[in-house]
Amino acid sequence: MFPIRDHNPSDQRPWVTYGLIAANIAMYLLTLPVVQGGEWLWVRLALYPLAVIQGELLWGLLTHMFLHGGIMHIAGNLLFLYVFGDNLEEQMGRLGFLAFYLAAGLAAAAAQIAADPLSPIPMVGASGAIAGVMGGYLLLFPRARVDIVAIFIIFFKIFTLPAWIVLGVWLAIQIFGGYTTPGDGGGVAYWAHAGGFLAGVVLALPRFLWLGGRAFWARTHGHPPHPEVVYAATRIPRVGR
Repeated sequence: MFPIRDHNPSDQRPWVTYGLIAANIAMYLLTLPVVQGGEWLWVRLALYPLAVIQGELLWGLLTHMFLHGGIMHIAGNLLFLYVFGDNLEEQMGRLGFLAFYLAAGLAAAAAQIAADPLSPIPMVGASGAIAGVMGGYLLLFPRARVDIVAIFIIFFKIFTLPAWIVLGVWLAIQIFGGYTTPGDGGGVAYWAHAGGFLAGVVLALPRFLWLGGRAFWARTHGHPPHPEVVYAATRIPRVGR
């Protein structure tokens, strides 16, 4: 299941969100193996927990957020950023949102390093930072209506659910994956996702309190403060062979 939109999009251009999307796409293209030096650049800019523990390749704490391991990896990450980034950027301001995003990414990296500090396996992806965006979104807009796509083999259907269900289930999956996945192999950095998400909640808390805390929820009913958009339901039926 994938979120594709919320029902209260921002009424201003989220330029930082767009800029982060563009930066990730540009870095992905630059580090493709078919590009001269691309593979070397990817390897050099990835995050290596063991190296960081030894005080080496520290720039990977930042640069790994702009690297990805494949087209589905980057597509999924940027879809989540596109859906949840605009409202958070509007509430925090452009510079505030950029600082929030990078801080969440650093916290996510710290969580993964703490979970497996001796790992020599490279860690890449914007997932931790974007998980922070999701955590901040959950705190500010827990009742926002989010459309998700559920794929059933040969057709898909769009469902609308509150943000707290969509994001809460996602967080539970990350924590479950972190506990059940061996730490000595590659794959999904579940603890980076969970750590980034929780960091996003904590980092968004000052803004939430400045907006009024529970009074902000009362004013907005837990939604982004914009008129709700009603989308037509979409479903692709099964087609016979």
